[in-house]
Order: sequence, then structure tokens, then C-alpha cells
Amino acid sequence: MKRLYPDIGCYASGYLQTQDDIALYYELSGNPEGIPVLYIHGGPGAGLSPDYRRFFDGNRYRIIAFEQRGCGRSKPFGSTTNNTTQDTLSDITALRRHLGIERWILFGGSWGATLALLSAIEAPQTVLGLILRGVFLARQEDRDWFLGPDGGGAQLFPEYYEQFVAGIAAPVTPARICQWYQQQFDLPNEAQRLSALKRWYVWEERLSRLSLPPGTGDFTTHYPLPLVTCLAKLECHYLLNDCFLAENYILDNIHKISHLPGTIVHGRYDVICKARAAWQLHKAWQASNLFIVADAGHTTSEIGVALKLCRATRDMSRYVGETS
Repeated sequence: MKRLYPDIGCYASGYLQTQDDIALYYELSGNPEGIPVLYIHGGPGAGLSPDYRRFFDGNRYRIIAFEQRGCGRSKPFGSTTNNTTQDTLSDITALRRHLGIERWILFGGSWGATLALLSAIEAPQTVLGLILRGVFLARQEDRDWFLGPDGGGAQLFPEYYEQFVAGIAAPVTPARICQWYQQQFDLPNEAQRLSALKRWYVWEERLSRLSLPPGTGDFTTHYPLPLVTCLAKLECHYLLNDCFLAENYILDNIHKISHLPGTIVHGRYDVICKARAAWQLHKAWQASNLFIVADAGHTTSEIGVALKLCRATRDMSRYVGETS
């Protein structure tokens, strides 16, 4: 009788201790003998959502997920010390070796898509394929799109943008926004600090979907403080430091993974990560397929995006099975 591996819950979890005393939380789900796939969450700072496994067939996949430095259950919580892009890429390598995996599929959305691309570029021989959602290439133009006065959010939601940048001296730029918020996050006054954290978090929430559910992006809505703190602090930290990457690094090095199969899913009306970035990536990446979802924004909670991702994991599992 065929054994079934449900795609809910995990069969193992633990902590991976790094050489610089970071404890990274990770968990394993699905079929222990299945195709290894690493789920890389976004943010920076978002942590693992409770339903991230829904994109995978638990019979076909060995689902691996971890919470990045400073995120969720990893320790220390909310810390920006020793927290750079290269640190996270080293963590991905350490996790792969710890689990004894030679090659795996990389699945990431938003900042997770950035990390998936960087990890593949760094070690293409360890990658079977990539599935990406809401591509963020971490260039100046991508940061401008999210935070700048001429970006997608500022142009489509000017009243929200005015609230987001209130108190920041002109001229308002992404760098000045990040500098101001980082100063607010370090204030000794708890009320001011928490207000700034929520302002950053609410800005992203308001941009996240084409159609917001009631209460989403509302300052009166209660959001879990750990999530608000982690996302705001780490996202600001990375954007302030240009994501610790040289300008246009991904497209300049995409030839290193031109042979790897990839699926890119992007919402047409994504005002956090611009659709043009997904198009540019697809044009430069020979073995990629691009699916623009017509009635979607940034998140996986939008049904068109979720459906394309489920189909992508199904098709990738078939492709890997045929070529292995």
C-alpha cells in the first residue's frame, strides 16, 4: 500500500548552531525520501507563515524551511548584528550540508526569491531548479519602487505614502527614509519606537494585495508585535545597506544559472516588487518561464498567484523525476 505523507505539520524540527553563535530554527515536512526543496521566506524579517507548505505535494517533496537570522524562532530575535546577505547565504549552505543534501530545489518569494537566485548563482551545482514569486532584484530602482516618492506605492497610494514619510526632511529618498526609521527604532521611548515599527509594517501591508481584506493596513488593527518588530527592523536594516549587494549583481551573474530550469510567478499589479524586474530576469535567464498573474499584487494569499505556484511545484517535481 502506498504510504501517504500529508503536507501539513512537520516530522522534525530543530536548531542549527552557526559558527558565530546564531541558532537557526528549521523544520522538515512531507516525504523524507522525496525531492528536497528549500522554502525561503521573504522580508527580510517575515519568518515562516503557518501555511507555507500548501504549495507542495507532501508525497513528492521533502520540504525544508528555516527562519533567517533574527526572524521568528531563530535566536537572537530581531538582531541585526552579523545579519547580512552573505551571512544568510552561508546559513543556507550550512543547512544543506547539515541535512546531507547534495542538490535541491529553491523556492522563494520576494526577498526569498532574491536569496534563492543568489544561492543558485553562488553554487549552481547544488540546485535542481528554482521557483520564484514576486521577484526582487535588490537594485536601486527596485528599492525606489518600494520606498521612493516616484515609486509604485507612492504614486498609487499618495495618502498612505504621506503618512509613511511624515517627519522625514526633504528631499525624501529611500536612504533618508531608512535612516530616519532606524533612528526611530532605536529610541528609548517605547511608545515612539512601537509607533515607528507599526508605521513601517502598515506601509507594506497596504501595498501587499490588489484587494485588501477589511482591517488590513489599518493602524487600529492589532498585529503581532514580534512580526511587526522583526519585519520592520530587518527590512529597514537591509534596505539601508543596499541589501549588501553590488548594484545589478543578480542580472550581471545570471549566466551562471542559465542552464537551470526556473519558474517565475509575478502579480501584474505588484507595487512592492515591480513586474518589470520579473520580465528583465526572464529575458536574461534562458531556461526560465514567466507567468504574470493578471489580477494579483504581491502576496501568495491571492488565488491566482497561489494556483500558479502549486502548478509550478507539480511541474518541477515531474521534470526532476524525468531527468534524475
